Amino acid sequence: MGELDADLDHIIPSSLLPPFWAKLVVGLVSLVCFARSYDGEFVFDDSEAIVNNKDLQAETPLGDLWHHDFWGSKLSSNTSHKSYRPLTVLTFRINYYLSGGFHPVGFHMVNILLHGGISVLMVDVFSVLFGGLQYTSKGRRLNLTPRASLLAALLFAVHPVHTECVAGIVGRADLLCALFFVLSFLGYCKAFKESNKEGTRSSTFWVLLSILLGAVAMLCKEQGITVLGLNAIFDILVIGKLNIPEIVQKVLHKDKSLENMGVLRNRGLLFRMILLTSGGAAMLYARWTIMGTGPPAFTEVDNPASFADSMLVRAINYNYYYSLNAWLLLCPWWLCFDWSMGCIPLIKSVSDWRITALAALWFCLIGLICQALCSEDSHKRRILTLGLGFLVIPFLPACNLFFRVGFVVAERVLYLPSAGYCVLLTFGFGALSKHAKKKKLIAAIILGILFLNMLRCMIRSSEWRNEEQLFRSALSVCPLNAKVHYNVGKNLADKGNQTAAIRYYREAVRYCRLNPKYVHAMNNLGNILKERNELQEAEELLSLAVQIQPDFAAAWMNLGIVQNSLKQFEAAEQSYRTAIKHRRKYPDCYYNLGRLYADLNRHVDALNAWRNATVLKPEHSLAWNNMIILLDNTGNLAQAEAVGREALELIPDDHSLMFSLANVLGKSQKYKESEALFLKAIKANPNAASYHGNLAVLYHRWGHLNLAKKHYEISLHLDPTASGTKENYGLLRRKLEQMQKKDV
Repeated sequence: MGELDADLDHIIPSSLLPPFWAKLVVGLVSLVCFARSYDGEFVFDDSEAIVNNKDLQAETPLGDLWHHDFWGSKLSSNTSHKSYRPLTVLTFRINYYLSGGFHPVGFHMVNILLHGGISVLMVDVFSVLFGGLQYTSKGRRLNLTPRASLLAALLFAVHPVHTECVAGIVGRADLLCALFFVLSFLGYCKAFKESNKEGTRSSTFWVLLSILLGAVAMLCKEQGITVLGLNAIFDILVIGKLNIPEIVQKVLHKDKSLENMGVLRNRGLLFRMILLTSGGAAMLYARWTIMGTGPPAFTEVDNPASFADSMLVRAINYNYYYSLNAWLLLCPWWLCFDWSMGCIPLIKSVSDWRITALAALWFCLIGLICQALCSEDSHKRRILTLGLGFLVIPFLPACNLFFRVGFVVAERVLYLPSAGYCVLLTFGFGALSKHAKKKKLIAAIILGILFLNMLRCMIRSSEWRNEEQLFRSALSVCPLNAKVHYNVGKNLADKGNQTAAIRYYREAVRYCRLNPKYVHAMNNLGNILKERNELQEAEELLSLAVQIQPDFAAAWMNLGIVQNSLKQFEAAEQSYRTAIKHRRKYPDCYYNLGRLYADLNRHVDALNAWRNATVLKPEHSLAWNNMIILLDNTGNLAQAEAVGREALELIPDDHSLMFSLANVLGKSQKYKESEALFLKAIKANPNAASYHGNLAVLYHRWGHLNLAKKHYEISLHLDPTASGTKENYGLLRRKLEQMQKKDV
């Protein structure tokens, strides 16, 4: 048993030490922490990555997954996010198929089970990090630190910072990446099963398999490639037993024996490093080739520090972000679904008190690095170095050093680095227990941390169950975040509470004016004001939005709608045309442009615009309906009938199209076919007063007066204010009375 395990002897019961029971406890604890999220809804990014992602549906060929990004856009597009995660999208597609549609329970269950499985595998990972690699004569790896590995795995399983990955379905990318990352590391460890007197001899098969698993991890999420770096450090320090203090001393003293050091002459180690380097280079080349048009283009809203003019300001803020990530690992009580949009104001002066956070971070890191490199205790050096490696290496793709990232702080990127934190924390508890007299107090502190983290996981999982709770939970953490206010407002608007939504949209716009402009908040607020007929303010907001972001197609279209309502027809047409210029395939904009032309009696232009909308989006019911109605109103009944039949072939269950075509057929005296369509439309939507009223008109013309009377009465019952129906019903009653008098 290792020295660290002996220090933890009074904390972990010996009954939990057998591998099966240790893994069972870790697995059950991890499931309990996040079980409350199993019946949650699709929230936040789930809508774009899953619900609106056509790559999940059977109509999309499987091959397209290899050419699209995580959100379903073509990688070759300049607007693509470039997040290439085809294997993650494939699992979503399988979920969709097995669930028979977008039923979130199945998606959530997979995430929860993945976290449980990863937590169980972490027992093996931590046993290697703490105890090293030793095998029995039968090739079975020994766990020399069962207590330390169990405690670290429990700390990992219950860490609240994992909630975003587990409770948010899009977090599956991080979970799958972590799964294959861990499998790659454990596979690399298997390369050292066989040994002889001359030293450790690796199995090329296991090294190549480890590289392959690293590639699979990268196809789930980009940071998966970093496992190759971790494997290299593990090989050099644990297998090669590189002693850095010894090398430094020999370099300083110009010792000639440096050339004869075993680690520098180890051909097996050199061969493995060549394999890892070649594999990593091939993966990076393939990744860059697939990206096509280069890295994604992020805005100042996404990552303000990366747009700072001063290199010093960028460096200070990047390091402050690192300290915030470290704080989230240390004290994961303040969690937020989004940390952008003014949530973390830039540090622009060295007099800012937040500089102390940077100093504290680097004081701790430098202390740990010195201990990891210079300690005379090889066991301590190995644990601290591998702990720091697990903490830092998977975090490198998110650190802004190699390329700009699209976020400020993101809890999801801490899923793998948290394993390194758990190693360092467990080692710290062991060291503290070794020197503390009141060991029961240490045990109580550890149990308290585990219990509080489990409680926080449960609370946070509950907050992720629906968007209202998720967005509102962020208000207390990031009150300056415009996106938080925007999302709360959007959620309220979707529920029909426009008055409250306006208040939050105004807050979002207000915070935007203190920081980078948030055009999406302006656009949505302008939309609500438009619906409330507050057109002047809506026009001002939308004009500001397109001034800030000239290629914002949706804002241009909404501005056109407002201008049309204000009778500014030329300006409206120009706005619609600008929207289409920036988004060529924009069926809704063509539809609204058609409405403008119809208002101006430019009927041919209106029909052409609506036809464009239906070409781009064949299921665009409103565009089809407007074409039928316009042709009907202008007396082109034959053409209206042809368009109506074409539309119903594409959208056979649309009752509004049935209604419009039935009206045309009735005017063409095709009463029987018209009746059938009216009845079918009424069956689909029985409470539509106009459906009953127009069917009554058909019967009235056809001479089926009693049926006409019946449907007039139903229509008036549903809508007593319909003046046209009242008038027609009055005519029918007089006719029926005259007929009765003649009969008498």
